[in-house]
Amino acid sequence: MVLGSVLNPINSSMIAVALVPVGAAFGAPPAETAWLVTGLYLATAVGQPVIGRLVDTHGPRRLYLAGTALVGAAGLLGALAPSLGLLIAARVLLGLGTSAAYPAAMHLTRSEAERTGRSGSTGVLTALAVANQTVAVIGPTLGGLLIGVGGWRTVFLVNVPLSLACLVLGAARLPVAAAHRGPQNQPDRTDQPDRPDRPDHTGQPDRLDRTGIALFAVLLVSLMLFLMRPSPALWYLPVLALLAGAGFAVRETRARTPFIDLRALAGNRPLIATYLRQLLGYTAGYAFLYGYTQWLEEGRGLSATGAGLVLLPLSLTALAVSGLTGRSPAVRGKLLVGAACQIAACAALSSVHADSPAGLLIAIGVLAGIPQGLIGLGTQTALYHQADPAAIGSAAGLLRTFMYLGAMAASAANAAVFPHGATTEGLHGLALFMLGAAALLFLLTLPDRSLGRLAKPADKPAGTTTDKPAATTAGKSVGNAG
Repeated sequence: MVLGSVLNPINSSMIAVALVPVGAAFGAPPAETAWLVTGLYLATAVGQPVIGRLVDTHGPRRLYLAGTALVGAAGLLGALAPSLGLLIAARVLLGLGTSAAYPAAMHLTRSEAERTGRSGSTGVLTALAVANQTVAVIGPTLGGLLIGVGGWRTVFLVNVPLSLACLVLGAARLPVAAAHRGPQNQPDRTDQPDRPDRPDHTGQPDRLDRTGIALFAVLLVSLMLFLMRPSPALWYLPVLALLAGAGFAVRETRARTPFIDLRALAGNRPLIATYLRQLLGYTAGYAFLYGYTQWLEEGRGLSATGAGLVLLPLSLTALAVSGLTGRSPAVRGKLLVGAACQIAACAALSSVHADSPAGLLIAIGVLAGIPQGLIGLGTQTALYHQADPAAIGSAAGLLRTFMYLGAMAASAANAAVFPHGATTEGLHGLALFMLGAAALLFLLTLPDRSLGRLAKPADKPAGTTTDKPAATTAGKSVGNAG
Protein backbone atom coordinates (compact mmCIF):
# COMPACT_ATOMS: atom_id res chain seq x y z
CA MET A 1 0.00 0.00 0.00
CA VAL A 2 2.78 2.44 0.90
CA LEU A 3 4.90 1.65 -2.14
CA GLY A 4 1.96 2.04 -4.52
CA SER A 5 0.78 5.28 -2.96
CA VAL A 6 4.19 6.97 -3.34
CA LEU A 7 4.31 6.47 -7.11
CA ASN A 8 2.26 9.61 -7.60
CA PRO A 9 4.18 12.05 -5.36
CA ILE A 10 7.57 10.79 -6.50
CA ASN A 11 6.65 11.35 -10.15
CA SER A 12 5.16 14.72 -9.26
CA SER A 13 8.33 15.98 -7.60
CA MET A 14 11.19 14.31 -9.51
CA ILE A 15 10.23 16.20 -12.65
CA ALA A 16 11.05 19.52 -10.93
CA VAL A 17 14.78 19.14 -11.57
CA ALA A 18 14.22 17.61 -15.04
CA LEU A 19 12.30 20.54 -16.56
CA VAL A 20 15.43 22.52 -17.48
CA PRO A 21 17.38 19.60 -19.08
CA VAL A 22 14.24 18.41 -20.90
CA GLY A 23 13.71 21.91 -22.26
CA ALA A 24 17.33 22.03 -23.41
CA ALA A 25 17.03 18.60 -25.08
CA PHE A 26 13.93 19.51 -27.10
CA GLY A 27 14.52 23.25 -27.45
CA ALA A 28 11.35 24.04 -25.51
CA PRO A 29 10.74 27.12 -23.32
CA PRO A 30 9.44 26.84 -19.71
CA ALA A 31 5.87 27.55 -20.85
CA GLU A 32 5.96 24.31 -22.90
CA THR A 33 7.84 22.09 -20.45
CA ALA A 34 5.31 23.17 -17.79
CA TRP A 35 2.90 20.76 -19.52
CA LEU A 36 5.01 17.90 -18.16
CA VAL A 37 3.73 19.01 -14.76
CA THR A 38 0.24 20.05 -15.81
CA GLY A 39 -0.44 16.93 -17.90
CA LEU A 40 0.13 14.64 -14.93
CA TYR A 41 -1.92 16.84 -12.62
CA LEU A 42 -4.87 17.06 -14.99
CA ALA A 43 -4.91 13.29 -15.40
CA THR A 44 -4.59 12.79 -11.66
CA ALA A 45 -7.17 15.40 -10.71
CA VAL A 46 -9.75 13.63 -12.86
CA GLY A 47 -8.47 10.10 -12.32
CA GLN A 48 -8.25 10.02 -8.51
CA PRO A 49 -11.96 10.41 -7.69
CA VAL A 50 -12.98 8.28 -10.69
CA ILE A 51 -10.74 5.41 -9.70
CA GLY A 52 -11.62 5.98 -6.05
CA ARG A 53 -15.26 5.41 -6.94
CA LEU A 54 -14.28 2.24 -8.82
CA VAL A 55 -12.33 1.08 -5.76
CA ASP A 56 -15.45 1.56 -3.61
CA THR A 57 -17.62 -0.41 -6.04
CA HIS A 58 -15.23 -3.02 -7.51
CA GLY A 59 -12.65 -3.47 -4.79
CA PRO A 60 -9.06 -2.28 -4.38
CA ARG A 61 -7.07 -5.24 -5.73
CA ARG A 62 -7.88 -5.14 -9.43
CA LEU A 63 -7.65 -1.33 -9.61
CA TYR A 64 -4.30 -1.33 -7.80
CA LEU A 65 -2.79 -3.94 -10.12
CA ALA A 66 -4.10 -2.33 -13.31
CA GLY A 67 -2.92 1.12 -12.24
CA THR A 68 0.59 0.09 -11.27
CA ALA A 69 0.98 -1.87 -14.52
CA LEU A 70 0.11 1.30 -16.42
CA VAL A 71 2.80 3.16 -14.45
CA GLY A 72 5.45 0.77 -15.74
CA ALA A 73 4.29 1.13 -19.34
CA ALA A 74 4.23 4.93 -19.05
CA GLY A 75 7.71 4.97 -17.54
CA LEU A 76 9.05 2.96 -20.48
CA LEU A 77 7.32 5.26 -22.98
CA GLY A 78 8.85 8.32 -21.32
CA ALA A 79 12.31 6.80 -21.29
CA LEU A 80 12.11 6.21 -25.06
CA ALA A 81 10.06 9.26 -26.12
CA PRO A 82 11.62 11.01 -29.16
CA SER A 83 9.57 14.23 -28.76
CA LEU A 84 8.15 16.50 -26.10
CA GLY A 85 4.62 15.59 -27.18
CA LEU A 86 5.14 11.89 -26.45
CA LEU A 87 6.86 12.79 -23.20
CA ILE A 88 3.77 14.74 -22.14
CA ALA A 89 1.60 11.75 -23.16
CA ALA A 90 3.74 9.53 -20.92
CA ARG A 91 3.15 11.92 -18.03
CA VAL A 92 -0.62 11.78 -18.62
CA LEU A 93 -0.48 7.97 -18.48
CA LEU A 94 1.60 8.19 -15.31
CA GLY A 95 -1.07 10.39 -13.78
CA LEU A 96 -3.82 7.89 -14.59
CA GLY A 97 -1.79 4.89 -13.47
CA THR A 98 -0.74 6.39 -10.16
CA SER A 99 -4.33 7.35 -9.31
CA ALA A 100 -5.30 3.89 -8.05
CA ALA A 101 -3.02 3.05 -5.14
CA TYR A 102 -3.90 5.79 -2.64
CA PRO A 103 -7.72 5.32 -2.76
CA ALA A 104 -7.10 1.56 -2.57
CA ALA A 105 -4.93 2.02 0.53
CA MET A 106 -7.48 4.23 2.29
CA HIS A 107 -10.29 1.80 1.39
CA LEU A 108 -8.34 -1.18 2.76
CA THR A 109 -7.37 0.70 5.93
CA ARG A 110 -10.93 1.75 6.71
CA SER A 111 -12.57 -1.58 5.87
CA GLU A 112 -10.03 -3.48 7.97
CA ALA A 113 -10.57 -1.14 10.93
CA GLU A 114 -14.32 -1.69 10.67
CA ARG A 115 -13.94 -5.45 10.28
CA THR A 116 -11.72 -5.91 13.31
CA GLY A 117 -12.99 -3.06 15.49
CA ARG A 118 -9.38 -2.19 16.29
CA SER A 119 -8.14 1.38 16.64
CA GLY A 120 -4.83 0.77 14.92
CA SER A 121 -5.36 2.85 11.81
CA THR A 122 -3.36 5.79 13.18
CA GLY A 123 -0.13 3.92 12.51
CA VAL A 124 -1.19 3.06 8.96
CA LEU A 125 -2.32 6.62 8.23
CA THR A 126 0.96 7.91 9.61
CA ALA A 127 2.95 5.52 7.42
CA LEU A 128 1.00 6.60 4.33
CA ALA A 129 1.34 10.30 5.12
CA VAL A 130 5.02 10.11 6.06
CA ALA A 131 5.83 8.11 2.94
CA ASN A 132 3.89 10.41 0.62
CA GLN A 133 5.09 13.67 2.15
CA THR A 134 8.74 12.71 2.42
CA VAL A 135 8.91 11.06 -0.99
CA ALA A 136 7.41 14.20 -2.51
CA VAL A 137 10.17 16.36 -1.04
CA ILE A 138 12.91 13.77 -1.57
CA GLY A 139 11.87 13.61 -5.22
CA PRO A 140 13.97 16.59 -6.40
CA THR A 141 17.06 15.20 -4.67
CA LEU A 142 16.47 11.73 -6.10
CA GLY A 143 15.71 13.18 -9.52
CA GLY A 144 18.90 15.23 -9.45
CA LEU A 145 20.99 12.17 -8.59
CA LEU A 146 19.32 10.08 -11.32
CA ILE A 147 19.89 12.82 -13.89
CA GLY A 148 23.51 13.08 -12.80
CA VAL A 149 23.99 9.34 -13.35
CA GLY A 150 21.98 8.66 -16.51
CA GLY A 151 20.37 11.84 -17.82
CA TRP A 152 16.81 13.10 -17.54
CA ARG A 153 15.28 9.94 -19.07
CA THR A 154 16.14 8.02 -15.89
CA VAL A 155 13.39 9.89 -13.99
CA PHE A 156 10.94 8.04 -16.28
CA LEU A 157 12.79 4.74 -16.43
CA VAL A 158 12.84 4.36 -12.63
CA ASN A 159 9.08 3.71 -12.78
CA VAL A 160 9.64 0.33 -14.44
CA PRO A 161 11.26 -1.45 -11.44
CA LEU A 162 8.92 0.38 -9.03
CA SER A 163 5.92 -0.84 -11.02
CA LEU A 164 7.20 -4.42 -11.06
CA ALA A 165 7.70 -4.35 -7.29
CA CYS A 166 4.13 -3.09 -6.80
CA LEU A 167 2.73 -5.80 -9.07
CA VAL A 168 4.56 -8.58 -7.25
CA LEU A 169 3.63 -7.34 -3.78
CA GLY A 170 0.07 -6.50 -4.78
CA ALA A 171 -0.56 -9.89 -6.36
CA ALA A 172 0.88 -11.64 -3.31
CA ARG A 173 -0.63 -9.60 -0.50
CA LEU A 174 -3.78 -7.69 -1.48
CA PRO A 175 -7.00 -9.54 -0.59
CA VAL A 176 -9.05 -10.96 -3.44
CA ALA A 177 -12.20 -10.41 -1.38
CA ALA A 178 -12.95 -9.30 2.14
CA ALA A 179 -15.68 -11.64 3.36
CA HIS A 180 -16.94 -10.10 6.58
CA ARG A 181 -20.16 -8.87 8.09
CA GLY A 182 -21.02 -5.36 9.14
CA PRO A 183 -22.67 -4.15 12.36
CA GLN A 184 -25.52 -6.30 13.73
CA ASN A 185 -24.33 -9.07 11.38
CA GLN A 186 -25.69 -7.21 8.35
CA PRO A 187 -23.86 -7.30 5.03
CA ASP A 188 -21.51 -4.34 4.75
CA ARG A 189 -20.94 -2.42 1.50
CA THR A 190 -17.30 -3.49 1.63
CA ASP A 191 -18.08 -7.19 2.15
CA GLN A 192 -17.22 -8.23 -1.41
CA PRO A 193 -15.05 -5.52 -2.89
CA ASP A 194 -14.17 -7.43 -6.03
CA ARG A 195 -17.76 -7.95 -7.19
CA PRO A 196 -18.62 -5.49 -9.98
CA ASP A 197 -22.34 -6.07 -9.56
CA ARG A 198 -22.52 -5.23 -5.85
CA PRO A 199 -25.81 -3.32 -5.34
CA ASP A 200 -26.12 0.07 -3.73
CA HIS A 201 -28.63 0.97 -1.02
CA THR A 202 -31.45 1.21 -3.57
CA GLY A 203 -31.01 -2.41 -4.59
CA GLN A 204 -29.78 -1.45 -8.04
CA PRO A 205 -26.30 -2.19 -9.36
CA ASP A 206 -23.73 0.57 -8.87
CA ARG A 207 -23.15 2.20 -12.24
CA LEU A 208 -20.36 4.55 -13.14
CA ASP A 209 -21.67 8.08 -13.73
CA ARG A 210 -19.94 8.62 -17.08
CA THR A 211 -21.82 11.85 -17.80
CA GLY A 212 -20.77 13.34 -14.48
CA ILE A 213 -17.17 12.25 -15.01
CA ALA A 214 -17.11 13.80 -18.49
CA LEU A 215 -18.48 17.12 -17.22
CA PHE A 216 -15.99 17.09 -14.33
CA ALA A 217 -13.13 16.49 -16.78
CA VAL A 218 -14.26 19.30 -19.09
CA LEU A 219 -14.51 21.65 -16.10
CA LEU A 220 -10.96 20.93 -14.92
CA VAL A 221 -9.28 20.83 -18.32
CA SER A 222 -10.85 24.05 -19.65
CA LEU A 223 -10.12 25.90 -16.42
CA MET A 224 -6.50 24.78 -16.37
CA LEU A 225 -5.94 25.60 -20.03
CA PHE A 226 -7.02 29.16 -19.29
CA LEU A 227 -4.96 29.43 -16.10
CA MET A 228 -1.84 28.31 -17.92
CA ARG A 229 -2.04 31.20 -20.43
CA PRO A 230 -4.74 33.68 -19.39
CA SER A 231 -5.63 35.86 -22.35
CA PRO A 232 -8.73 37.72 -23.63
CA ALA A 233 -8.45 35.63 -26.79
CA LEU A 234 -9.19 32.51 -24.70
CA TRP A 235 -12.41 33.88 -23.22
CA TYR A 236 -14.30 30.76 -24.25
CA LEU A 237 -12.35 28.54 -21.82
CA PRO A 238 -13.69 30.03 -18.55
CA VAL A 239 -17.15 30.17 -20.15
CA LEU A 240 -16.85 26.47 -21.01
CA ALA A 241 -15.67 25.75 -17.46
CA LEU A 242 -18.65 27.64 -16.04
CA LEU A 243 -21.12 25.77 -18.24
CA ALA A 244 -19.52 22.41 -17.44
CA GLY A 245 -19.61 23.24 -13.73
CA ALA A 246 -23.30 24.13 -13.89
CA GLY A 247 -24.09 20.98 -15.85
CA PHE A 248 -22.05 18.91 -13.40
CA ALA A 249 -23.97 20.34 -10.43
CA VAL A 250 -27.33 19.60 -12.05
CA ARG A 251 -26.27 16.10 -13.08
CA GLU A 252 -24.84 15.10 -9.69
CA THR A 253 -27.89 16.27 -7.75
CA ARG A 254 -30.20 14.20 -9.96
CA ALA A 255 -28.16 11.06 -10.66
CA ARG A 256 -29.12 7.89 -8.78
CA THR A 257 -25.47 6.94 -8.27
CA PRO A 258 -23.59 10.24 -8.69
CA PHE A 259 -19.88 10.38 -9.36
CA ILE A 260 -19.57 12.92 -6.51
CA ASP A 261 -22.58 13.10 -4.19
CA LEU A 262 -22.90 16.87 -3.99
CA ARG A 263 -25.91 16.71 -1.67
CA ALA A 264 -24.02 14.66 0.92
CA LEU A 265 -20.93 16.79 0.46
CA ALA A 266 -22.90 20.01 0.97
CA GLY A 267 -24.13 18.67 4.32
CA ASN A 268 -20.61 17.78 5.44
CA ARG A 269 -19.11 21.22 6.03
CA PRO A 270 -16.02 19.97 7.91
CA LEU A 271 -15.08 17.78 4.93
CA ILE A 272 -15.51 20.70 2.52
CA ALA A 273 -13.19 22.75 4.74
CA THR A 274 -10.66 19.91 4.67
CA TYR A 275 -10.70 19.91 0.87
CA LEU A 276 -10.16 23.69 0.83
CA ARG A 277 -7.23 23.39 3.25
CA GLN A 278 -5.71 20.72 1.04
CA LEU A 279 -6.03 23.05 -1.95
CA LEU A 280 -4.42 26.02 -0.18
CA GLY A 281 -1.65 24.06 1.52
CA TYR A 282 -0.51 22.37 -1.65
CA THR A 283 -0.84 25.51 -3.76
CA ALA A 284 1.82 27.12 -1.57
CA GLY A 285 3.82 23.91 -1.16
CA TYR A 286 4.11 23.05 -4.83
CA ALA A 287 4.72 26.66 -5.84
CA PHE A 288 7.74 26.59 -3.54
CA LEU A 289 8.90 23.17 -4.71
CA TYR A 290 8.81 23.98 -8.42
CA GLY A 291 9.59 27.70 -8.32
CA TYR A 292 12.48 27.50 -5.87
CA THR A 293 14.00 24.51 -7.66
CA GLN A 294 13.87 26.24 -11.06
CA TRP A 295 15.33 29.41 -9.56
CA LEU A 296 18.21 27.47 -7.98
CA GLU A 297 19.09 26.11 -11.43
CA GLU A 298 18.51 29.20 -13.57
CA GLY A 299 18.68 32.16 -11.19
CA ARG A 300 21.45 30.83 -8.98
CA GLY A 301 23.20 28.76 -11.67
CA LEU A 302 23.27 25.37 -9.92
CA SER A 303 23.18 22.06 -11.74
CA ALA A 304 20.20 19.73 -11.38
CA THR A 305 22.21 17.60 -8.94
CA GLY A 306 23.30 20.68 -6.99
CA ALA A 307 19.72 21.97 -6.72
CA GLY A 308 18.59 18.57 -5.49
CA LEU A 309 21.29 18.56 -2.81
CA VAL A 310 20.33 22.06 -1.63
CA LEU A 311 16.77 20.76 -1.15
CA LEU A 312 17.91 17.64 0.71
CA PRO A 313 17.57 19.33 4.17
CA LEU A 314 13.97 20.15 3.24
CA SER A 315 13.38 16.44 2.68
CA LEU A 316 15.03 15.47 5.95
CA THR A 317 13.08 18.08 7.89
CA ALA A 318 9.77 16.88 6.45
CA LEU A 319 10.68 13.29 7.33
CA ALA A 320 11.62 14.19 10.90
CA VAL A 321 8.51 16.32 11.47
CA SER A 322 6.16 13.68 10.03
CA GLY A 323 7.77 10.93 12.10
CA LEU A 324 7.67 12.92 15.34
CA THR A 325 4.09 14.17 14.97
CA GLY A 326 2.48 11.36 13.00
CA ARG A 327 0.77 9.60 15.89
CA SER A 328 -0.40 12.82 17.51
CA PRO A 329 -4.14 13.35 16.88
CA ALA A 330 -3.78 17.16 17.03
CA VAL A 331 -5.07 17.92 13.52
CA ARG A 332 -5.73 21.60 14.19
CA GLY A 333 -2.29 22.15 15.70
CA LYS A 334 -0.56 20.52 12.73
CA LEU A 335 -2.41 22.71 10.25
CA LEU A 336 -1.84 25.94 12.20
CA VAL A 337 1.89 25.33 12.67
CA GLY A 338 2.22 24.25 9.04
CA ALA A 339 0.48 27.39 7.76
CA ALA A 340 2.56 29.64 10.04
CA CYS A 341 5.79 28.07 8.78
CA GLN A 342 4.64 28.50 5.19
CA ILE A 343 4.08 32.21 5.87
CA ALA A 344 7.57 32.49 7.37
CA ALA A 345 9.14 30.65 4.40
CA CYS A 346 7.40 33.04 1.98
CA ALA A 347 8.81 36.04 3.86
CA ALA A 348 12.29 34.53 3.77
CA LEU A 349 11.96 33.74 0.07
CA SER A 350 11.28 37.41 -0.65
CA SER A 351 14.76 38.28 0.63
CA VAL A 352 16.93 35.96 -1.46
CA HIS A 353 19.09 37.08 -4.37
CA ALA A 354 21.43 35.40 -6.83
CA ASP A 355 24.39 36.01 -4.51
CA SER A 356 22.68 34.97 -1.25
CA PRO A 357 24.83 32.67 0.91
CA ALA A 358 24.26 28.94 0.61
CA GLY A 359 23.41 28.75 4.31
CA LEU A 360 20.39 31.00 3.79
CA LEU A 361 19.18 28.95 0.83
CA ILE A 362 19.41 25.76 2.87
CA ALA A 363 17.73 27.37 5.90
CA ILE A 364 14.75 28.42 3.76
CA GLY A 365 14.41 24.81 2.59
CA VAL A 366 14.47 23.58 6.19
CA LEU A 367 11.72 26.05 7.12
CA ALA A 368 9.63 24.96 4.12
CA GLY A 369 10.09 21.31 5.12
CA ILE A 370 8.05 21.75 8.32
CA PRO A 371 4.70 22.37 6.56
CA GLN A 372 5.58 19.65 4.05
CA GLY A 373 5.58 17.23 6.98
CA LEU A 374 2.46 18.58 8.71
CA ILE A 375 -0.24 19.76 6.31
CA GLY A 376 -0.79 16.58 4.30
CA LEU A 377 -0.79 14.50 7.49
CA GLY A 378 -3.38 16.78 9.06
CA THR A 379 -5.77 16.82 6.11
CA GLN A 380 -5.52 13.06 5.58
CA THR A 381 -6.33 12.34 9.24
CA ALA A 382 -9.22 14.80 9.13
CA LEU A 383 -10.68 13.14 6.02
CA TYR A 384 -10.40 9.67 7.58
CA HIS A 385 -12.69 10.76 10.41
CA GLN A 386 -14.99 13.07 8.42
CA ALA A 387 -15.78 11.02 5.30
CA ASP A 388 -18.54 8.43 4.97
CA PRO A 389 -16.78 5.05 5.43
CA ALA A 390 -18.87 3.56 2.60
CA ALA A 391 -17.30 6.06 0.18
CA ILE A 392 -13.82 6.41 1.66
CA GLY A 393 -12.10 5.51 -1.63
CA SER A 394 -13.81 8.24 -3.65
CA ALA A 395 -13.42 10.72 -0.77
CA ALA A 396 -9.69 9.99 -0.61
CA GLY A 397 -9.45 10.32 -4.37
CA LEU A 398 -11.16 13.70 -4.20
CA LEU A 399 -8.69 14.78 -1.50
CA ARG A 400 -5.89 14.03 -3.97
CA THR A 401 -7.83 15.95 -6.63
CA PHE A 402 -7.74 19.08 -4.47
CA MET A 403 -4.07 18.44 -3.84
CA TYR A 404 -3.37 18.49 -7.55
CA LEU A 405 -5.68 21.41 -8.16
CA GLY A 406 -3.32 23.23 -5.85
CA ALA A 407 -0.37 21.87 -7.78
CA MET A 408 -1.92 23.02 -11.07
CA ALA A 409 -2.51 26.49 -9.62
CA ALA A 410 1.13 26.51 -8.54
CA SER A 411 2.25 25.42 -12.00
CA ALA A 412 0.18 28.18 -13.60
CA ALA A 413 1.68 30.70 -11.18
CA ASN A 414 5.18 29.50 -12.04
CA ALA A 415 4.49 29.90 -15.75
CA ALA A 416 3.12 33.41 -15.11
CA VAL A 417 6.05 34.70 -13.02
CA PHE A 418 8.73 32.91 -15.06
CA PRO A 419 7.65 33.61 -18.67
CA HIS A 420 11.25 33.75 -19.96
CA GLY A 421 13.14 31.90 -17.25
CA ALA A 422 13.39 31.71 -13.46
CA THR A 423 14.56 35.19 -12.46
CA THR A 424 14.98 36.55 -8.92
CA GLU A 425 12.27 39.13 -9.56
CA GLY A 426 9.90 36.37 -10.62
CA LEU A 427 10.75 34.38 -7.49
CA HIS A 428 9.81 37.34 -5.30
CA GLY A 429 6.50 37.61 -7.14
CA LEU A 430 5.91 33.90 -6.57
CA ALA A 431 6.58 34.38 -2.85
CA LEU A 432 3.70 36.89 -2.68
CA PHE A 433 1.40 34.40 -4.41
CA MET A 434 2.40 31.68 -1.93
CA LEU A 435 1.90 34.07 0.99
CA GLY A 436 -1.73 34.61 0.01
CA ALA A 437 -2.46 30.86 -0.05
CA ALA A 438 -0.67 30.24 3.28
CA ALA A 439 -2.46 33.13 4.99
CA LEU A 440 -5.86 31.85 3.82
CA LEU A 441 -5.01 28.38 5.14
CA PHE A 442 -4.17 29.84 8.55
CA LEU A 443 -7.36 31.91 8.66
CA LEU A 444 -9.52 28.94 7.60
CA THR A 445 -8.05 26.74 10.33
CA LEU A 446 -7.78 29.10 13.30
CA PRO A 447 -11.52 29.42 14.15
CA ASP A 448 -12.42 25.77 13.39
CA ARG A 449 -12.81 24.11 16.78
CA SER A 450 -14.32 20.97 15.27
CA LEU A 451 -10.82 19.84 14.27
CA GLY A 452 -9.88 19.51 17.91
CA ARG A 453 -12.73 17.06 18.48
CA LEU A 454 -11.44 14.64 15.83
CA ALA A 455 -8.97 13.29 18.39
CA LYS A 456 -11.86 12.24 20.68
CA PRO A 457 -12.39 9.32 20.72
CA ALA A 458 -8.94 8.49 19.45
CA ASP A 459 -9.15 6.75 16.13
CA LYS A 460 -11.99 4.34 16.90
CA PRO A 461 -13.60 3.54 13.56
CA ALA A 462 -17.24 4.32 13.11
CA GLY A 463 -19.39 1.28 12.55
CA THR A 464 -17.92 -0.95 15.31
CA THR A 465 -20.22 -2.66 17.79
CA THR A 466 -20.20 0.38 20.08
CA ASP A 467 -21.13 2.85 17.36
CA LYS A 468 -24.08 3.32 15.09
CA PRO A 469 -23.63 1.96 11.58
CA ALA A 470 -21.23 4.35 9.92
CA ALA A 471 -22.75 4.26 6.45
CA THR A 472 -26.03 5.67 7.73
CA THR A 473 -24.76 8.17 10.32
CA ALA A 474 -21.35 9.38 9.24
CA GLY A 475 -22.35 12.16 6.90
CA LYS A 476 -25.11 13.46 9.19
CA SER A 477 -23.07 13.42 12.41
CA VAL A 478 -20.01 14.95 10.84
CA GLY A 479 -22.08 17.66 9.21
CA ASN A 480 -23.55 18.56 12.60
CA ALA A 481 -20.10 18.59 14.17
CA GLY A 482 -19.26 21.71 12.17
